[in-house]
Amino acid sequence: MYVPKESQPKQGGAPAKAKDGKRKIVAQNKKARHDYAIIDTYEAGLVLTGTEVKSLRQGRASLTDGFVQIDGDEAWLHNAHIPEYFQGTWTNHSVRRKRKLLLHREEIDKLAAKSQETGHTIVPLALYFKDGRAKAEIALARGKKEYDKRQTLREKQDRRESDRAIAAAKRRQRGA
Repeated sequence: MYVPKESQPKQGGAPAKAKDGKRKIVAQNKKARHDYAIIDTYEAGLVLTGTEVKSLRQGRASLTDGFVQIDGDEAWLHNAHIPEYFQGTWTNHSVRRKRKLLLHREEIDKLAAKSQETGHTIVPLALYFKDGRAKAEIALARGKKEYDKRQTLREKQDRRESDRAIAAAKRRQRGA
């Protein structure tokens, strides 16, 4: 009896990954959301070496000092800290090297034009894996003034207090 290859059970190996588009976040830049007003976000691929990917898969990275710069026709991620892979040998990567970002030509042109405006910059927001590929979420952002930061914190605190009050009122209603 003939059984199609697709329906035959797999022989050993790891189970197949589901391609559901889930993001496994490696690093986030929470400070960027505090210091900048996010105007527009983009998803970019990363050109990485093997030991960088292995280090990212262990969940080790930092974006706090990172920024994106457009050089010519290419976008580069600077100062993103991906520590050396423990089991790496002489092939290990340098920790803070600049890494190429993979974006469409129109996106690069748009980012280059907008970043030339006063007060605008491009910052990385997150590093993550999507369908097994390393991606970076980058944003076109405008720097906040000190009073804008205080206002944002005040709004966040007010929202948190109102949510607590609503939750307490619901608990009292259920208990009565």
